[in-house]
Amino acid sequence: MIINLFQPIAPSLNRSTFPSPIVCENNEPLIQLTAAHSRIFMEPIYYQQQIPDSLRVIYVREGVYERLQQVLTLLPQEYCLLLYDGYRPFQVQQHLFSHFSQQLAKRMPQSTPQEIVQATKKYVAFPSKDVAYLAPHLTGGAIDVTLADVHGKALDLGTAFDEMNEKSATRYFEQHTQENPFACQHRRLLYNCMTLAGFTNYAEEWWHYDYGNVAWARRVQTQVAQYGAVHATIQNHNVKEFRFL
Repeated sequence: MIINLFQPIAPSLNRSTFPSPIVCENNEPLIQLTAAHSRIFMEPIYYQQQIPDSLRVIYVREGVYERLQQVLTLLPQEYCLLLYDGYRPFQVQQHLFSHFSQQLAKRMPQSTPQEIVQATKKYVAFPSKDVAYLAPHLTGGAIDVTLADVHGKALDLGTAFDEMNEKSATRYFEQHTQENPFACQHRRLLYNCMTLAGFTNYAEEWWHYDYGNVAWARRVQTQVAQYGAVHATIQNHNVKEFRFL
């Protein structure tokens, strides 16, 4: 069977009526992706931004790495993956939510604090360890990723990583195809390869993909998530030890 890796990205289905999944932690370890694969490049973006307790290397659950390897079997040889973030410590999640809130408050001076919080949640998950509202990156089952060339240089996907505007929505160029045909094709390629390998995408961010966590479980309509929250002790911007919550 021939797979069209450039087929249009389908609209996301409304999962709001689906019961909240439960977490049955499978105790799959966090692994460090240093020099993991010749076609996987890494730029730990929050460490580069010098955010306190950020990680100098990318960590993900073992099953996430296995699926990234599957993505590379689908991705044409002239393309590579560039990873920006994987497992994210709780304190980094708190920092990002506060930072994004402050940026949106400047843009939306007439908004109430509650409106700012809701707007912020569109771009960064609220720092919660509650199973029903678990921030995806706290599980090690979320990955922020883009396409790169064989030298690890990021390709054009239409916006910068973490850019807060409507163009960051995964399907934006499906409605504005001629605005940036290259970005449209690159988003389709990334989306189709990632989803064929078992990941799901967060519709507001073309770079964010999940596997095994509550966000993933909601999108595939399964009642059980495999990955719950992970608490890590951070030392010198590395994971010294971790435990499952």
